Amino acid sequence: MKTAIMGFGNPVRSDDAVGIYVIEELRKKLPETEDISIFDMGTAAFEVLFGLKGHDKIILVDAVLNSNEPVGTLFKVPAKEVMKAPQDDPMVFLHGMKWDQALSYTKKIMQDEYPEDIQVYLVAIENTKLEVDLSDEVKDAGDKIVQHILEDLKLPIPS
Repeated sequence: MKTAIMGFGNPVRSDDAVGIYVIEELRKKLPETEDISIFDMGTAAFEVLFGLKGHDKIILVDAVLNSNEPVGTLFKVPAKEVMKAPQDDPMVFLHGMKWDQALSYTKKIMQDEYPEDIQVYLVAIENTKLEVDLSDEVKDAGDKIVQHILEDLKLPIPS
């Protein structure tokens, strides 16, 4: 089974970079293999369409604002719970699209090739100031996501 892992976030907006942090940590811990693709998506979204092709399983990591939960709270949700419906509006600007809407477009375009196994990890954040460091709570949540992904992939967890 081929798995794609995608981390989203802005590396200069403090806790918003948790998805990128997870990707960096996974690159240190995962062996190179053709069965796992790791993508630092930054703030990209439409590129999701191209990154998903040929994968059976997708794991997405991102930050979430205004969750009404303490900073660092970790959520694991099915993608269908957070996907936005595609808009058939020809004026949709692809550069402004977030990954949740890009997933919907991906499903519409790929149809039968769209992977059924899509997992989304979200971390509650508040700080999106122009800073490059994660808060301790968000970094801890990112470390937990790395462990969850390694367990999910049934790979030995490095110490």
